[in-house]
Amino acid sequence: MSANSLKSQQRISNISRRNFLTRTSLLPLGVGLGIIPVLAQSAESGVASNIKALTFDVFGTVVDWRASIIREGQLLAARKSFDVDWAEFADRWRSGYGPAMSKVRSGELPWTKIDDLHRMILDDLVVEFNLEGLTEAELVNFNHAWHRLSPWPDTVAGLNKLKTKFIITTLSNGNVSLLTNMAKNAGMPWDAILSAELSGHYKPDPEAYLKAADLLSLAPEQVMMVAAHPGDLRAAARAGLRTAYVIRPLERGPGRPVNTNPDGEFDYTANDFLDLARQLGA
Repeated sequence: MSANSLKSQQRISNISRRNFLTRTSLLPLGVGLGIIPVLAQSAESGVASNIKALTFDVFGTVVDWRASIIREGQLLAARKSFDVDWAEFADRWRSGYGPAMSKVRSGELPWTKIDDLHRMILDDLVVEFNLEGLTEAELVNFNHAWHRLSPWPDTVAGLNKLKTKFIITTLSNGNVSLLTNMAKNAGMPWDAILSAELSGHYKPDPEAYLKAADLLSLAPEQVMMVAAHPGDLRAAARAGLRTAYVIRPLERGPGRPVNTNPDGEFDYTANDFLDLARQLGA
């Protein structure tokens, strides 16, 4: 190679190096001005990038049913002079919920909405706890205590944050009127009220989850079930939904063991709705 050719190649190499350095030094400016797209800058990544809607379990996940029922019982006792362990009463009322739904699922009972199942359980507890002298109007009002359940402290603020990025709906075994009254009473900002009642199947039947996705015109994998109950989330996952586990350590009262999703069984685990919003970029 001649001396002139060697010098020419060196000049070209130097020019190329300067061009490269000049262009790469402008990358931060270009990104900052939005001129140069950089995929790594995307705010959405992983599971959350495909999620369009969040469906929420309600009893225990969104609202503190136990403390609310205890409070309602204490108000009733103040008027009627009942001497009752209202914590035990609340636990017994709630524990009747699963077996009652199983009777519907098995066909022993026809489709029966949760208000009516709650009333069946209440009628038995009234006898067991000697709540004598209650009028029908008082029984109806007490049964509707489930319409007046109080949200957890983070619920409304967390839902409002999540609502900025996702469609947020209920997906509860509670009937539509119960969930609507509860939302109205507590100021919950749902985009829609969805219930197992709309599918004619109680959770954890897959039809309840798939109907919710269908009503939202979404594929199951575009919907994330949010719940404080692993069984609910496992059933949702089997139906094709994504899952977010919210830890509610006081749902069943203090001193109870709490599942914290140690094995990473679910897509997300959060301490509350505000934490979930942070993790999902809302």
